[in-house]
Amino acid sequence: MINAIVFDVDDTIYDQQQPFRNAVHRVLPLVTDTDMHELYIRFRFHSDETFCNVAKGQWSLTYMRNYRIMESLKDLDYSHITETTALKFQKIYEEELDNIIMHESVFETLNFLKTQNIPISIITNGPTDHQYKKIIQLNLLNWVKADNVIISQATGFQKPEREIFQLAEKEFDVKPENTLYVGDSFENDVVGSKSAGWKSLWFNHRNREIPSGEKAIQDIELTSFDQLAPTIKAIFA
Repeated sequence: MINAIVFDVDDTIYDQQQPFRNAVHRVLPLVTDTDMHELYIRFRFHSDETFCNVAKGQWSLTYMRNYRIMESLKDLDYSHITETTALKFQKIYEEELDNIIMHESVFETLNFLKTQNIPISIITNGPTDHQYKKIIQLNLLNWVKADNVIISQATGFQKPEREIFQLAEKEFDVKPENTLYVGDSFENDVVGSKSAGWKSLWFNHRNREIPSGEKAIQDIELTSFDQLAPTIKAIFA
């Protein structure tokens, strides 16, 4: 029986593509609207793939952030941009992140969980200050206790490593077989949570394909924000 729920933040609690799109329009106007979705997918891919280098002290955070947008553009055959332009993009992207809002379906979901007294927690990858700023901007502490937030940089582990989920079990006082993890990344969120014996809801609202060589191991898959609230209500009602 599932009696606790843990959420990812980026592109799960809020639509991360909107601030990304706004920053691209402001700094990289040659990118077409047709390519915007794929560029965002590549941006997330390079971000997820390379943050471990920052966590291990092999790359600086600035280098990683420059690399992910420069490589994403290269993947779609756009012209090389300078580090100056990459830095400007990151600056504008951070400004846009100051305006993020929780998706209304997530708002409805969190309110329902709170009325049902279901423990709600957060595990998110990324720099501690940067991710905590998002948590404050999204007012997540209205539903989540401050002690029930794990940000990867502060732990020495990151999704999909099993250790970060095992740490969460201790910190949140939950049992893996009774805990549902909700996140948009198959590699980080589904593979990571399942490796620790958790239940997994793949919030696949970007309609991504399962990576080559991987099997469908998620317990639940949703393909739109509108499906989230009714699904969670059916689980915990």
